[in-house]
Order: sequence, then structure tokens, then C-alpha cells
Amino acid sequence: TPTGSKRDVVVPLRRARSRDGDGEALDAVVVGGGTIGLACAWRAARRGLRVRVLERDVPGAGATHVAAGMLAPVGEANWGEESLVRIALASARDWPGFASELESDSGLPSGYELRGALHVALDRDEAEELHRRYELMASFDLGVDWLRPSGCRDLEPGLSPSVAAGVHLPGEATVDPRLLVPALVAAVEDSGGHVMVEAEVVDALYEGERIAGVVTADGREHRAERVVLATGAWSGASAWLPPLARPPVRPVKGQLLVLRGNAEQTVSERIITTERVYLVPRPDGRLIVGATVEERGFDLQVTAGGVHELLREAYRTLPDVAELELVETLAGLRPGTPDNAPIVGPGTLDGLLLATGHYRNGILLTPGTAEVIAAMLAGEPTPPEGQPVHPGRFGDDSAPGLAAAPASKEVTT
Repeated sequence: TPTGSKRDVVVPLRRARSRDGDGEALDAVVVGGGTIGLACAWRAARRGLRVRVLERDVPGAGATHVAAGMLAPVGEANWGEESLVRIALASARDWPGFASELESDSGLPSGYELRGALHVALDRDEAEELHRRYELMASFDLGVDWLRPSGCRDLEPGLSPSVAAGVHLPGEATVDPRLLVPALVAAVEDSGGHVMVEAEVVDALYEGERIAGVVTADGREHRAERVVLATGAWSGASAWLPPLARPPVRPVKGQLLVLRGNAEQTVSERIITTERVYLVPRPDGRLIVGATVEERGFDLQVTAGGVHELLREAYRTLPDVAELELVETLAGLRPGTPDNAPIVGPGTLDGLLLATGHYRNGILLTPGTAEVIAAMLAGEPTPPEGQPVHPGRFGDDSAPGLAAAPASKEVTT
């Protein structure tokens, strides 16, 4: 169908089945079955921890379903965001090993593919901005090349004649989320974890002021030593948590298109980005075109204006896209934060960990986030990349212990 189906993509997943909240003592319950939540659960289960993932729909049905999967640690960064870039670079370096281990554990493809990227400017103003970004990229010794228009078209002959300059990043890669999610689910299950589908969390369990588990809509209790909140754009609207325990996360809408052409003769070999659009080729002939950035709350409507904007900018960059079939129009919600950086670490309630707020870099930051959360769950030292994204950076309201637990749903032992 033109709009696509989440369930066509993620169901059936190997051994992804509902399990009862049977009173089993768990080390962690992960609320949210997107890429972040599943990866946290997998890395924790690999350490021998007893982990359960609770997903209110089906795994990967949220932002993951709409993600282009670009691993571009500097592509959208600006001066002043160097600490975030360093985290993104570390996670990008982790991706090949992460993908290899995932494929080994799951027996399924991870969707990781080294493509290289070409960032292009289509006029003089864009070229000036691109050169500022190029200087930032070069400051991290990424092996980037500044290209004249002829050099850009040597790499990608289908580019528009209006290309003014470009930056080539041969080391950038992509991940297809529609392959990544089934692999993560299988890896969680094969590592001893459990994934529950259609399991919406509606309340929390407490031991004193410590969160000790959650309750799903069917009334089942899921008791655990720790609860990991990984619900993406909905994290800040988690009504089952006290208001002060909810992280400062808001939804940021993004519309995206999927075009399809000949897998043997694609319109581009590399990821191509401009100031207004990105184009991500897939091996099967699909071309992902994204994405709008809209402050529209939880609105998920695909609009004519959004589709027009994306097609216009795609055609302006690669005229051959006009010949491709439009097969999907999608809208998703990114989890935005006040400083555009993720929130990873202890929450305001004792026993609560946050793994959210990844904005436009959820797929990229998956390995690093999963390692930070799994290390915390296992009582290991926090990896260095966890420090700049600690929830406490937002001030006293994010310090553990400030949000008092309600008296209801007290756990008796």
C-alpha cells in the first residue's frame, strides 16, 4: 500500500511472542520495543541478566519504522556540539562490531551497509554553509574530501547540474531498520530475554520510593530490580510515572518517502544529503527520501505539503528520481530534548533508567546507548560516552530522588 504497514515489516518476527507477567524475578524491564529498547535488552541479556521488553504495539512500530538509518556522526552537527559529535563518532565506530555480533547471535542480517556519503551544496549560500561543516568534519580527522562540482559528478553522475560543491565521506554507513528490528528481537530471545508485544504499561510498582516494576493494561505485574524507559517521543508523556520522573522529551514530527527503482541500476550509489533533504539507497532498489522537521505535537498525518517538499528537493538534487515509483509515504515522531542530545542514565526515581531523547540519531547511537544502559544494569563502570548525556545535566529537577513515588501499587514481599 502507499502508506505501508508496520505489521507487514515486523510480523512475524522469529519467536517474538507474548509472555505472561508470571511473577518471575527480573533484573530489568525495558519499556519500549524500538531499536533503543531492544538493543539495551539484548546487551543486558548477553551479560546474563534476566530481561523483559514490553512493547505496546509491535517491535519497531514507532520512530524506528520511519527511520532512514543513516550513520552520520557529523553530517548534521554544528560548531558547539563537539561533545555530542564525539559520542556519535564512538557509536559509529562501534557499529561494525555491533552488527557482526548481532548477526551471529540472531542468525539474521542486521541491515548494516558501508555506503559512503556525499554532502552537496546546490547554490553559493549552501556551499558556504557546507564549507563550515566541512571544517568541523576535518577537525575530527574523518578523512573527508572537499569536492568541486566536477568531482561530485564523477562520484554520482546523476547529480543536478546546479551542484556547487560537495564533501565526500567514504566511511559513512547506513542500517535498514526493517532488517535491524527482527534481528534484535531474535537476539534478545536467543540470549535469554523475553519480548512481549501489545503490552502497554499503565502503572508502576513501588517498594517505598523505589520503582520495582510496572503493570500492563491486562493487569499483569512485571517486577524487576530496574525499569528502563525507552519509549522515544512518548517518554515525556508517560502517565504511569510521577510528573517529575518524566524526562524533558517532546515529539518532533518527520515525514519520509520511499521510492523504488531498478536494483541493478540505482539513481545513486552513496547516501546523498543537502541542506534540505537526504537520499538513502537500499540494495533492493528502494530510495529513502527524508525528512521534514515539524513541531506538531503527536500529529502523525502525512500531508500533501510534506510530500511535495520532499519530492521537490529530491528532484532538485537527483533529477532521475522523477522516474521512480512512489511506494510509501510515512510520518514518525522523533524524541527531541532541550539540547538535542539524548538522555541516558539514572532517572529521578530510584531504580529507573532513561534511554531516550535521541532525536535524529536513534539508529546511530544505538550501540553506545545499549552499552551504557547494560553496564549500569550489570553494575559495571559507566562507559565514558555516558557522561555527557546523563539526565542530571538538566539541573536539580533531574537529580535522583526528587520525584516522590505515589503510595499506590506498593509491592509486598
